[in-house]
Amino acid sequence: MRPLIATIRLDNLRHNYQVARAAHGDRTLAVLKANAYGHGAVRCAQALADIADGFAVACLEEALELRAAGIAHPILLLEGVFEAEELKAVDEHQLWLAVTSEEQLRMIEQSAPQKPFNVWLMLDSGMHREGFLPEAYHAAWRRLEASGKAGTITKMTHFARADEPELPMTAAQLERFDAVVRGLPPGDESVANSAGILCHPRAQRNWGRVGIALYGVTPLPAGFEDAADLRPVMRFCSRVFGVRELAAGEPIGYGDNFVTDRPTRVGLVACGYADGYPRRASSGSPVLIDGQRSRLIGRVSMDMLTVDLTDLPETGIGSEVELWGDVVSVNEVAAHAGTIGYEPLCNVKRAHFDYR
Repeated sequence: MRPLIATIRLDNLRHNYQVARAAHGDRTLAVLKANAYGHGAVRCAQALADIADGFAVACLEEALELRAAGIAHPILLLEGVFEAEELKAVDEHQLWLAVTSEEQLRMIEQSAPQKPFNVWLMLDSGMHREGFLPEAYHAAWRRLEASGKAGTITKMTHFARADEPELPMTAAQLERFDAVVRGLPPGDESVANSAGILCHPRAQRNWGRVGIALYGVTPLPAGFEDAADLRPVMRFCSRVFGVRELAAGEPIGYGDNFVTDRPTRVGLVACGYADGYPRRASSGSPVLIDGQRSRLIGRVSMDMLTVDLTDLPETGIGSEVELWGDVVSVNEVAAHAGTIGYEPLCNVKRAHFDYR
């Protein structure tokens, strides 16, 4: 078998959840959408079952997978429902759901649940992706209340730039949120994502929503990385399975986009973009080979990539390559590919998953 292994450290997952919950100061949902950001939603939910206040997913099918695995915790559908028919499953499985649009509100009003829904009503406080505009929010609340279909209504918004703590937008969104919900009946509020939990104390409300930080990846820019004691959950590793010596002036890989500038010892590694490693990762992207830092050289192929072994004479066939994990941050790799750490994590596939 290909020696490509994603080791998932569930103790680190639990640690990160506890760090986020302590930072938030109140109940916190563990966000497991996109198969727990590539880590395995069911296994992560099971590992958190005795400490988590609840879970959040993007959509119904993700929630039903957790329910089928015996997860009885509250589960919030962050995108709500897409068809009125889905409300039957929401009712049957006692799921919580976001209501972010007029269409979803009408679905609730026209439904006939056995028990009133637990609704999270989304305010568009400035991100302009989803949610009711400030001038429409009170009316949406009153309609839910009048419908008798909503047992509880949690006031909710989402930050656009909480991961840029030096900018004023998050404070402005909080001010807008507080101004809009003032005058509505008291009840739970939820505004903080991972970056909000870590960097914005004013975002501490009744429910936090910890996503990327749950997996030990900071959402924060340089200078703020140590805002919390996060531990990487995934360690993504492969091995060198081929070695060759090239003279100076020789191209490597597709497109000749890397040419050796000295005699170079090249290692061939069993991982490529079909496995989730970013195709656009540039030469110079960091790797760890038998515990020593080196770099990617040449273009990433579908099933393999090439690394520089020149200054590591003791490495060779069978050497372990940490693509990201404990020393090489997935954020470092993502930066070399012009993306963010979320993306490569969500894309991991064709690897053996080793849960510990």
